[in-house]
Amino acid sequence: MYASIAGAAAEVVRLGPPHLHAPDGFLSVPIAAVMWLITIAVTAYAVRRTNETFDERAIPLMGVTAAFIFAAQMFNFQVIGGTSGHLLGGVLAAVLLGPWAGTLVMVAVVAVQSLVFQDGGLVVMGANIFNMGIIGTLGGYTIYRALCRVLGGEQRARIPAAGVAAWLSVFLAAGAMALELGLSGTTDLVVALTAMLSIHALIGIGEALITMAALAFIGVTRPDLFGLRDARARAAA
Repeated sequence: MYASIAGAAAEVVRLGPPHLHAPDGFLSVPIAAVMWLITIAVTAYAVRRTNETFDERAIPLMGVTAAFIFAAQMFNFQVIGGTSGHLLGGVLAAVLLGPWAGTLVMVAVVAVQSLVFQDGGLVVMGANIFNMGIIGTLGGYTIYRALCRVLGGEQRARIPAAGVAAWLSVFLAAGAMALELGLSGTTDLVVALTAMLSIHALIGIGEALITMAALAFIGVTRPDLFGLRDARARAAA
């Protein structure tokens, strides 16, 4: 995700230069194991829900979304103190595909980054997937839907709601990593929260801007793609 959810923490605990994803050694084995169990359970449920609700016509969009997020994450933007961030993409995936298919996209992206490009450790990969893929997607989408209701409906509020949700999804993911670090005894929880949340408040601005720009571009060029997310539900109604 960022030089960041591990980057700020690396600076706090002085474990070396910032990392894109948390490397092995940041979390205790018990915490890493618990995060693996949670991640496996949520991913299995996401597979089930996707099979039940996802329209087959949207499968190509699922692949394109995963490829776009993966490629977009290669481009970093500088924040402060040598820390950089890049697109997380959970809210973008959820708005286009729905929360469950979006979660599977993010699980695949984070897993490939770890297994193929060594961005993050294997022991802590469950935590990385949970923080960046599950919180960013399910949590971000929940916020997005709530904001759309408050702001007058999805058609009207899609762009601003997605921007706010994207910013908050980064904040929540950073808070989760800080909590895991504190519970692992890697660093003091208050120190971790202060460092992670302050830096990711800035990184979240980049996340929000990229998410809004991508959705605005799709709205202009291919607005029909927004209808694929709920196509199966509409057909069954």
